[in-house]
Amino acid sequence: MSILGHKQPKYRAVMSLLLVMVAGVAMAATPAPASGDIPQLMARAESLKTSDNAGFAKLLETLESRTAELSETQKWHLRFMEGWQADYIGQDEKAKSLLEEVIKQSSDNNLRTRATATLINVLGAGHHYQEAFEYLDRGLDDLPQVTDKQTRFPLLGEASQLLVEAGQYDLASKYASQIVEEFPTGRYGCIGRMLKLHAELHDEQPRISNETFQSAINQCLNIGERLAADTIRRDMVFLDMQQNKLDDALSLLQENYGEVKGLGYSGLTAEYNVLLAQVYWKKNNIPFAQKYATAAVDIASKSDLTDPLLTAYQLLYEIERQYGDLRQALAYHEKYVAADKEHLDDVREKALAYQIVKQQVEAKKVELDTVNKQNQILQLQQALDHKAVETGRLYIALLLTVLASIAFWLFRLKRSQLRFMRLARRDGLTGIFNRQHFMEEAEQTLRYAAKSLRGACLILIDLDHFKNVNDTYGHIVGDTVLKRAVTTCQRYLHSCDVFGRIGGEEFGILLPECSLIQALERAEQIRAAIQDGRDDEFQHVAISASFGIASTAHYGYDFRRLLLAADGALYRAKRDGRNRVVVSMNETTPASNTHKHATGQGSALDSTPSCAE
Repeated sequence: MSILGHKQPKYRAVMSLLLVMVAGVAMAATPAPASGDIPQLMARAESLKTSDNAGFAKLLETLESRTAELSETQKWHLRFMEGWQADYIGQDEKAKSLLEEVIKQSSDNNLRTRATATLINVLGAGHHYQEAFEYLDRGLDDLPQVTDKQTRFPLLGEASQLLVEAGQYDLASKYASQIVEEFPTGRYGCIGRMLKLHAELHDEQPRISNETFQSAINQCLNIGERLAADTIRRDMVFLDMQQNKLDDALSLLQENYGEVKGLGYSGLTAEYNVLLAQVYWKKNNIPFAQKYATAAVDIASKSDLTDPLLTAYQLLYEIERQYGDLRQALAYHEKYVAADKEHLDDVREKALAYQIVKQQVEAKKVELDTVNKQNQILQLQQALDHKAVETGRLYIALLLTVLASIAFWLFRLKRSQLRFMRLARRDGLTGIFNRQHFMEEAEQTLRYAAKSLRGACLILIDLDHFKNVNDTYGHIVGDTVLKRAVTTCQRYLHSCDVFGRIGGEEFGILLPECSLIQALERAEQIRAAIQDGRDDEFQHVAISASFGIASTAHYGYDFRRLLLAADGALYRAKRDGRNRVVVSMNETTPASNTHKHATGQGSALDSTPSCAE
């Protein structure tokens, strides 16, 4: 998004733009300087950054032409403003180079902190998350030496946003709270409360009252920060939807939708559209859900906004399935899978970058401690000439024990890194593969099967009416039902089978070296077991599942094609009454084998056309 036609970073567009806007407020009233007054030229340039970027650029040219008149401090200040401008117009590499120079060579703590905050935004825009966290860690270490509160604000704001994206919500809330403490009122306080509420929203059970939301909204509106107020309203709607307060969510969206569109920020507009689509979908107003989801896709696809685009594709897929337009549903599903893969890669990259930098910092501390201990050992060895040998050896033995303890700690640190890598591949609730790792393992298994000319089958499982279970009994019971279904499936799986949670209540199983008949038999066993199995604690919760099967014998070894075929069969199972198994076959299969009708529940072969047709 751009104020004056310049490119804005796509990374955290709404919040980063707010931080940039506020950064220029302090000097907004600076009078036009005399042509020969360098300090006032610089102050005037700072005040025009976002309000008149063209004027800011001209002042930079004037200052650059008078470099010989600048002091050393003023030269570094000019270099920072050049880096800021390069970031503002999208010249990321130039911005990175200029800002790194300021950070490494300037003697001004305040200027280095401002450059660090801007550079973190540049690195985030370029998906260089590990570098962003490294600079953030160094910037936060130096922050106690920065006494100017307005200089501290951008770095604390970037810290809160970056940590939210890495899933470190407590830390993100901590840094946002520092902003609120230092700026209880005014624009900085408004944005601090916005960041704090956004971080707290990601708690497992967020407990943010409507009064807290409204208080923050009023604070922002009182100073004219409508963008921040509407961003807080977005989070308020999200919490209402989590708590199934659909009427409250819809009312808030409708009241402020026109204002959000008028602000002209594509990221927030796309998010409001997708929230409206979700609310209408849950209220079973399909035409309106389709209207707003389509609008979200139009905006998000042009601005590279992954989160709203992903949700909109998923909704449009469900809508087309409900309408019975299978071909269009599969088209949206394919777009959703592609966007989801990119999204999951980005999320995983952020989380891993944070953990890597955190482990590096801890490892450096341990290494420094190790060097200190080794120096102590050398000093003791040198002192042996002047002290009793027995006493010296005792000290050396003690320090060697300490070194051994440090080595053991390093071993545990390495083991924790490996454990984190394993956790990144698992679904947090059920413990089986998450969507991303399931797809990777399935593709690798299919490549091996193709080389060895061995067949394989893909089974997709969707729990029937699972939304009703959540709405009726609550999410705790819903989570128990999901874990029970996974345990049931695992009883019928072999060690070589690939099992993962694709999303929500949908699961996937890839069966290598398995014929279509064998896959059908095993799917039917799992279906019956899920239907019959109930916990003593939740005897009243009945659950069943629908199954879609596709075989490499009919669709080849391309995982995407196999997934779409199995999903088409799953849709047929849902449409034909649920609690049944349907096999997808392409049109080349003899007619005598394309249908096997079930009576009530059970299995059926389906002539669902392949995606290639």
